[in-house]
Amino acid sequence: MDIQARKLNFIQEFLRITDEKLIARLEHLLHNERRKETERDLSPMSAEEFDQMIDQSEKDVETGRVNEARDLLKKVDTWK
Repeated sequence: MDIQARKLNFIQEFLRITDEKLIARLEHLLHNERRKETERDLSPMSAEEFDQMIDQSEKDVETGRVNEARDLLKKVDTWK
């Protein structure tokens, strides 16, 4: 079963719940898991990771793999 089918199945099961305490527990679980995920995504990088990013950025500049700010701004203007 793929993820979309699992989501739909979960939604159908959720809609059948009549116990308000169970819904509150599921809401709490979802909130906590999303918070953990956000914290994981926002965790600081190590000094080694930072150094690697700097090295990669310098290589990108040397090989011409960069974008001018004005070109990016033009592209952003087309999104509106």
